[in-house]
Amino acid sequence: MDLVLNAADYHLLTPYVYPSAWPENEPFRQLLSLFVITNLGALALYLLFGTLSYYFIFDHELKKHPQFLENQVQREITFAVRSLPWISVPTVALFFAEVRGYSKLYDNIEDSPYGWSGVILSMLSFLFFTDMGIYWIHRFLHHKLLYKRFHKPHHLWKISTPFASHAFHPVDGFMQSLPYHIYPFLFPLHKVTYLGLYIFVNVWTISIHDGDYRVPKILRHVINGSAHHTDHHLYFDYNYGQYFTLWDKIGGSYKSPTSFEGKGPHDYLRKLREK
Repeated sequence: MDLVLNAADYHLLTPYVYPSAWPENEPFRQLLSLFVITNLGALALYLLFGTLSYYFIFDHELKKHPQFLENQVQREITFAVRSLPWISVPTVALFFAEVRGYSKLYDNIEDSPYGWSGVILSMLSFLFFTDMGIYWIHRFLHHKLLYKRFHKPHHLWKISTPFASHAFHPVDGFMQSLPYHIYPFLFPLHKVTYLGLYIFVNVWTISIHDGDYRVPKILRHVINGSAHHTDHHLYFDYNYGQYFTLWDKIGGSYKSPTSFEGKGPHDYLRKLREK
């Protein structure tokens, strides 16, 4: 995150916002800047990619499903926009630790012990590590002591749109993002790669709520896509994973998506039309 902070300082904050007597490396200034940058960045990613997905990928026929709520899109957006600032508070604390040099993020490819191959391997390990972490955190949030308080608001959207992707209770949203932030404190990761992965995971989170169930047939039971996550919203106890079905299969919570078996939301709507 220091790359983003340095760019913001150089192009905007130092020349136009902060007084010249306030040094760029002063902790409170960094925290304040990170809070603003994190909120603006999260909001921009959510609204930009959510809007693109909603208008170009999401099947608007799903809005006719009986479990699609009245004014649901507006409610999803409102819920997300209200939650994101609260989610950003602990997130900024972790970004601040990165900026102050406590993580294992590095600047140059030459700093990787294995060069470019190390960068590629770190991308793969990031995906598998975060997939594992999110699976167990997500499953933990379904425990009866936590579910009603923190995770149930996200399950309000049975037939979700891309805007449901970030419509979490703040505690739920932060907990499920923790693996992304923990990884660079445990393992070396290139800074630009980390920013790219951070954008990717936000886009992926939007994509599994977009109602587009198409997956190459060979990958249907490997990739955790929108079909799998829709069944999670509908049937509660299945498909907790983020990118892959691996941990659901290990944990005994995998369910073949109903849309792959002719019993999904689109099939339900088709049967309604035929009546």
